[in-house]
Amino acid sequence: MFQKKTLSLNVPKLFELPSDDASAPVRTVEVVVAPKLPALFVADLHLTEKRPQTTAAFFDFLSGPARQAGSVFILGDLFEYWVGDDDAGSAFNRNICEALSMAVAAGTAIYFMPGNRDLLAGKGFAYASGVQLLADIASVRFGVRTLLLSHGDALCTDDHDYQAFRLQARNHEWQAGFLAQPLEARRSFIEKIRDQSETAKIGKRAEVMDVNADAVTNLLRSHGYPTLIHGHTHRPARHAYLIDGHRCERYVLSDWHDHAVWLAFDGIEFCPCSGIQFSS
Repeated sequence: MFQKKTLSLNVPKLFELPSDDASAPVRTVEVVVAPKLPALFVADLHLTEKRPQTTAAFFDFLSGPARQAGSVFILGDLFEYWVGDDDAGSAFNRNICEALSMAVAAGTAIYFMPGNRDLLAGKGFAYASGVQLLADIASVRFGVRTLLLSHGDALCTDDHDYQAFRLQARNHEWQAGFLAQPLEARRSFIEKIRDQSETAKIGKRAEVMDVNADAVTNLLRSHGYPTLIHGHTHRPARHAYLIDGHRCERYVLSDWHDHAVWLAFDGIEFCPCSGIQFSS
């Protein structure tokens, strides 16, 4: 039986785990070789029925820039939350999946890396949307150029409370027990966790919720000094590093709080792009 960890988020114990083994984890892509260019990178859209303008902007992105691109990489938190693939049939989620599927059918390869808000998106979501699931961490190879992709939350190692919760939420037995609950119970649980998380952020210093410099350095070193792209922190920027004599870059993707934002890569250079500003 799963033993709930003690967290400052005070996660309620919603269930008892089934005695049988949890289902095998979803197989995800860890290395993408020679995807079509240009490649577009987005993260942290936090799509929800409560922010229809953000959803409309995403539909515009999929029907416009995404179809002019060769590939699109969504690096987590596409949804405000995802309670399980059996919720893919809800009207809102179905519309998102259909829009993704249409862009894929039009010729754009779309890759999706689950974030902390939608980490339960798996085979069912991939089947409904046509996306290819990415592991966190994933390498994308364009000839001799390698890009390293991550959602980014694993790098926020100074936030010990969050990392404890992250470890628990990614435990396959924990997930199996959660997914065994009715949809409404799961939604209620996620809403409670989200409220607790927002409250917890108020008392934390901003730098605690950002990536840890040593964690970034170690990641880049262990993967051969690539360019790193991630989201999660909502602090869009380009960072330059000199690590062991190697020049590296880190691009932080923007959230879609008030306008659509993506990072374009043509195989040589990166270009920040944005759509029409909206009020979320």
